[in-house]
Amino acid sequence: MRIFGTVLCGGAGRRMGGVDKALLRLAGQPLVTHAQDRLEPQVERLALSANGDPARLGFTGLPVLADPLGAGPLAGVLAALDWAAPLGADAVVSVPVDTPFLPGDLVPRLWLAGDGGLAVARCGDRLHPTCALWPVALREALRSALAAGAFKVMAFAATHAAAEAPFPGGDPDPFLNLNTPEDLARAEAALAR
Repeated sequence: MRIFGTVLCGGAGRRMGGVDKALLRLAGQPLVTHAQDRLEPQVERLALSANGDPARLGFTGLPVLADPLGAGPLAGVLAALDWAAPLGADAVVSVPVDTPFLPGDLVPRLWLAGDGGLAVARCGDRLHPTCALWPVALREALRSALAAGAFKVMAFAATHAAAEAPFPGGDPDPFLNLNTPEDLARAEAALAR
């Protein structure tokens, strides 16, 4: 099984004051670096899904995949699948850029839960649909869904009988999303412990 990865760097960051979350600093490092450090060892190749000037992310050394639709995380996943398919990947694991404490076993747990099929992360009673394994075989179904205006990640996952990969909680929460300045402060405090 050849599994590639993508860090979803979209989102307007409105609750963070409109900043580019990929470049927002946590413990002195951009959030994109935290995501890269967590996911890159678990996949064969890694890319970033981001619109705007790709040069701003050049320091990562990763390919930057534009989402031509500008239609949220599912469009970013499609861009990653379109990148990975001709390179021989079987699946792509997606993670959001604002989740710096991702599990070190994210990819194998997603793979095992879905036996190579679509699988999303679950921690406690919460699903984390942008932390998911997307088989390349779903590429055209995803393209059709987006063309029909279906942009909700969980709706697509439910339509395609996504498996749920259970993860234990922790302190900090491995799926903590940094959506507000308070979330960022909480993450800084967790790293300082």
